[in-house]
Amino acid sequence: MKSFDYYAPTKIVFGEGKTARVGEITAQYGKKALLVTVPEFPAVASLYANVKQSLANAGVECTHFDGVIPNPTTDVVSAGAKMARECGAEVVIGLGGGSSMDTAKAIAVEATHPGTAWDYNCHTAGPSEKTLPIIAVSTTAGTGSQTTQCAVITKTADKDKSAIWHSNIFPRVAIVDPENTYTLPASVTAQTGFDAFCHNFEAYLSVNSNRMVECMALDAIRLIVDNLPKVLANPLDKDARKAMAWADTLGGLTNASAGVTLPHGLGMQIGGHCPHVTHGQALAVFYPAFTRYTWASAVDKFANVARIFNPALKAEPDEVAAERCCEEIDSFLKTIGLWMGMEDLKIMREDIREIADCGQVLGDYANNPRVATIEEMYDLLMSCYSRK
Repeated sequence: MKSFDYYAPTKIVFGEGKTARVGEITAQYGKKALLVTVPEFPAVASLYANVKQSLANAGVECTHFDGVIPNPTTDVVSAGAKMARECGAEVVIGLGGGSSMDTAKAIAVEATHPGTAWDYNCHTAGPSEKTLPIIAVSTTAGTGSQTTQCAVITKTADKDKSAIWHSNIFPRVAIVDPENTYTLPASVTAQTGFDAFCHNFEAYLSVNSNRMVECMALDAIRLIVDNLPKVLANPLDKDARKAMAWADTLGGLTNASAGVTLPHGLGMQIGGHCPHVTHGQALAVFYPAFTRYTWASAVDKFANVARIFNPALKAEPDEVAAERCCEEIDSFLKTIGLWMGMEDLKIMREDIREIADCGQVLGDYANNPRVATIEEMYDLLMSCYSRK
């Protein structure tokens, strides 16, 4: 067992109905809050109203920034930061999926630092302790952003999707309330649920993994394999929703320590170049190529995961089980409705060349058990163009 450090400072408040505590929790960090969300739509109207009422009951003055978009951009962050400064926000609340929570983190940086949030991304020294306190309230089960030091943003003009990665943007508190996921559309449930699988699987495979990460990741993978199909079949399966909410949170904790690998590095570039593609779709389209490229370099771990999908593989040698893991993940993608090719996502062949050329901009690729060159990335991506 190798030595390691593990740091996860976020307080986790987990359970049904816990969103009602947002006012009480936020008041511990300030009396003026910026609430960061996507625009209101019917499925979230009561949630937004309840959160605002909870804040008011706790004596917290709330200003609502509802300009979050999927694959949030630097322009969106700057608009939110401007609002935060104007209202004198002392704390930022990210209420929603990964896009809302990541935008909240980036706003907390830009509102208190010179320049823009982009100036503090993972290629820099990062933001200082002046960053506003962040409260994360998740409404999906997949991104894990409520427990990570990561905020993914896109600089649209440069087709560059990068991230702030720094301990100063860990949320102070993560409220993980499974009730918030009950009304998620099936497509969002599937895409975010597969993202949770990827966070845990890639952290498990990462060259930076450790015993603590491995234990959490395998637990999460078991939960996702058992429960994601259940919530897609019955969105009101409360036990399965709870299990997915916890697996999502574990994905944040594993990612925060060990990082992710090749699919996330390339998936980020897919989103940067083709912002109409969701993060979950970008991962799903690349995974069949990734598993076949990697399994022989991590036989024991692929074998362990294969046996979670298919217990009958316990009788097979590790080499056989590891290779079969590729097919098991293929079958899982088909089960959850994410079996697709790049042409299905309207990704052009010329986009693929640009995506591959940016494949080493982020360091995730170097965490993979087998490290890909730019040309190997291009070949892998091209192999995903059409899929039957």
